[in-house]
Amino acid sequence: MSGGAVVTVRLVRSFEHRNFKPLVYRDVSLEQSVAEFVAHVKNDVSCRSGVPPPFRRHDYDSMKIVHQAHGAKTSELVMSLDEDEKLILRSDCSLRAAGVQNETELAFFKMTDYQRYKLNPQASW
Repeated sequence: MSGGAVVTVRLVRSFEHRNFKPLVYRDVSLEQSVAEFVAHVKNDVSCRSGVPPPFRRHDYDSMKIVHQAHGAKTSELVMSLDEDEKLILRSDCSLRAAGVQNETELAFFKMTDYQRYKLNPQASW
């Protein structure tokens, strides 16, 4: 991939336990589709050293913008529960059309886990 953008991806394994691991991707082409980037990240996570096995085997299927450079951050530790229509990336769009810019931080998670957590957003310690 080429294009020069730096994108941080948070692998969210558990919303309730606030269990996530950030990974940095450099030279990300913002012209590629969200589906292509998702496939790339899934493939990379499955074989990247330093990623614990529970994160490697998790069934990620959705991405959402958590933070963009020079923007306000959410008070949620994992990711905001607001503005899903705007911030969840549609797989048929390019990253750029979905709102991803250089230094954007994305959450990569399983949608059913997110929907369940959103119904009862309580943290477990």
